[in-house]
Amino acid sequence: MPKKSSWWLQRPSLNWLELLGLTVALALIAAGLGAFAALKLSPSPGSCDTTRVATVALPSVVTVFVTGASGSGSGSGAIIRADGVILTNDHVIAAAADSGSIEVLLNNGDTLTAHLVGTDPITDLAVLKIDRNKLPALLLAPREQLIVGQPVVALGAPLGLSGTVTSGIVSALGRNVPVPKASGGTTVLSGAIQTDASINPGNSGGPLVTCEGRLVGVNTAISTVPNANGDAGGGSVGIGFAVPASTAQRIVDELLATGRATHPWIGAQTSEISQDTADRFGTRAGLFVQDVTSGGPAATAGLQAGDVITAVNGQPATAVSLAWLLVSAQVGDQIPVEYFREGNSHQATITLLEQP
Repeated sequence: MPKKSSWWLQRPSLNWLELLGLTVALALIAAGLGAFAALKLSPSPGSCDTTRVATVALPSVVTVFVTGASGSGSGSGAIIRADGVILTNDHVIAAAADSGSIEVLLNNGDTLTAHLVGTDPITDLAVLKIDRNKLPALLLAPREQLIVGQPVVALGAPLGLSGTVTSGIVSALGRNVPVPKASGGTTVLSGAIQTDASINPGNSGGPLVTCEGRLVGVNTAISTVPNANGDAGGGSVGIGFAVPASTAQRIVDELLATGRATHPWIGAQTSEISQDTADRFGTRAGLFVQDVTSGGPAATAGLQAGDVITAVNGQPATAVSLAWLLVSAQVGDQIPVEYFREGNSHQATITLLEQP
């Protein structure tokens, strides 16, 4: 029988890969205002002049080095504003988010200390700031209409090799990829761009750009194939994922304005009960409610600790379906849920509030 493909999460430490049931290599996108590099590229249909793309885009791509109590490592990033604003992934800087140091290596060889403006674990994005002006910046293109099959270019520092350029195509659009958060738990890369451009550990934070040099995605995840022992490898097999620019633009704007990003919240701590576990203990599969926040959305809807949520918004309740909801829904949305309590099924509507 063919072996199942597996997934890995890339974290910013010297131990690049961890088996987590999902394989993900994480990355960064650029967005914002500033002195954007002006590209006038006219690629032939189905191909890119990657030499010209690299010449113009690479000066805006940086390597991010972090050192903290939990470890050290590196990832990629992109300058998105001429005054030193850089966009990267939350998991790239997670080791130094509370205490530690963040340094940025510019394409010209200069190394500068970076200040963390804000981070958002749910979308795995973070914004840094360095003390330098008149920098080349990539243009974030949240409204770019991508087409499956069009060529794209990925830039970053795989395995610490700064200034690396790879090319490929947009393989698919609108992928929803569940990944572990650097701080624990699960999130979903909502509407991710799938690409076959080679992405490897260290590309996290590096931009995915069009042939015209417009930044359309954050190179975030790769699929790997297990070996004969079932252990997943860490290299690219041509299936990578990027967070779309539309997601990045909203998060960047919020982090620059307030230092935090807003997301909806149900006000409950849950843990998943698999079907096997449910069958073994004679309960229902779904999300076991461990605790509810007094006055929060779940409590207001009538849910209690000990309930088992069996459906969320018409879908089976799992950790992934809940994570997808919290990424895709908006504050104020009303979400129907079904839950099981003391042998009986019930229905309720949760009105989502902003996560405190």
